[in-house]
Amino acid sequence: MQALKYKNFINGEYVESSSGEEFLDINPADSDDVLGSFQLSTREDARYAISAALEAQEKWAETPPAERGRILIKASEILDSMKEELVTTLTREEGKTLNDSRVEVNRAVSLFRFYGVLASRIRGESIQSSEPRTHIITVKEPVGVVSVITPWNFPIAIPSWKIAPALACGNTVVFKPASYTPLIGYMLVEALVKAGIPKGVINFVTGSGSTVGLEMITNKNVDAITFTGSLEVGEEIRRLSSTSGKNVRIMLELGGKNPAIVLPDADIDRAVEMVARGAFGLTGQVCTATSRAIVLDKIAEEFTKKMVEKARKLKVGNGLREGVDLGPVVGQRELEKVLSYINVGVSEGAKLLTGGKRLTGGEYDKGYFVEPTVFAEVTPDMRIAREEIFGPVLSIMTASSFDEAIEIANSVDYGLAASIFTKSLDKAFEFMGKIKAGVVKINKPTIGIEIQVPFGGYKKSSSETFRELGEAVMDFYTKIKTIYIGY
Repeated sequence: MQALKYKNFINGEYVESSSGEEFLDINPADSDDVLGSFQLSTREDARYAISAALEAQEKWAETPPAERGRILIKASEILDSMKEELVTTLTREEGKTLNDSRVEVNRAVSLFRFYGVLASRIRGESIQSSEPRTHIITVKEPVGVVSVITPWNFPIAIPSWKIAPALACGNTVVFKPASYTPLIGYMLVEALVKAGIPKGVINFVTGSGSTVGLEMITNKNVDAITFTGSLEVGEEIRRLSSTSGKNVRIMLELGGKNPAIVLPDADIDRAVEMVARGAFGLTGQVCTATSRAIVLDKIAEEFTKKMVEKARKLKVGNGLREGVDLGPVVGQRELEKVLSYINVGVSEGAKLLTGGKRLTGGEYDKGYFVEPTVFAEVTPDMRIAREEIFGPVLSIMTASSFDEAIEIANSVDYGLAASIFTKSLDKAFEFMGKIKAGVVKINKPTIGIEIQVPFGGYKKSSSETFRELGEAVMDFYTKIKTIYIGY
């Protein structure tokens, strides 16, 4: 059976790439399951999309905020009506379980509703002047054309939390999804089209980061770039964005090496459950995944034993099947990276307690499945304790005191999320103050965020320019104009 062919969406029309080439979208759990073929677009295609967004931007900015919000809320309703199709597509395309896909799709529905409402609440200030017969006000205006470049691990939620506020503020968007997960992004754009989005306001271009992405970063008509992905790519975007000849606004979210500290007074069973959820949930392919469990010596043996037992009970398989706890990693390159880090851990002297191998045999041979992996005797200088792995791998580290645990937690280049498990209010508050992370959890897993509050990291986890989500992200998508009125 021939794969369905999907086109780019530019200037209100579905169009083929100027390259005439395509790439396949394949289920990472089942290589026989081809979801479709997508356009292998060129820089010329990206330029066309950017010019369409530029042409549409002024009229969209002049559209009353309530009308912009109405379209976003309508898109939310359409996404809600497509929910089951979206859930199945997301699991087939990215590999996560149906339960995890359902959570993500619901998040996308909520995001468009949330920012649809906020569209009418964009406001400036009225400020007293120091001069007589003078009034000062500020207004917020859209930044212009926004390049939205998103990862494969949350391929409908992350585009939603970037695109919805961008549109709410009156910007136009060029959207490039990850090449592993273009279909769910295509369906998101379809919902906006059905909701009545004007032509040129949302543009969808598939292809590689080195071609489409490069144009979206360096084109002089782009006013802002928002990217979520790896540290290496993010740093390259930061460098390249300065070559466009204009002051381009950037917002980068780039990953983490997230710790969970477990103190002796913690509920050990709960801590094991929460740390396992953070480490192995979504196959560890989450920027906020728990990759380091820092356990005080007194309880290290008990915690480690229970964590190994927990990891061995987890069921790995095709996310479409009932009872599966974690699906595959998303592709061959990611599989090789995870297995390589496991080998690095062993060679560095860490003790491999469980897992560590690719699962094979039967349906496993058609996908990229890795056993949940637990290391012990991991020290802060090891690469597996310092570098992002992005797979189901947990390093258990020990500390002799609370202060040492904090020191270990803060010793890496990243600072996205961190959690602590304790019954001590004093230690919880001390942790909040001393930990260098943008998202802090008490007796909860590092994964899991809410849309109504800011999200972002410290250190190399973020550009630290603006925060995503909540009302805070509206600052990224708007510029402030100060107006003096004499009378």
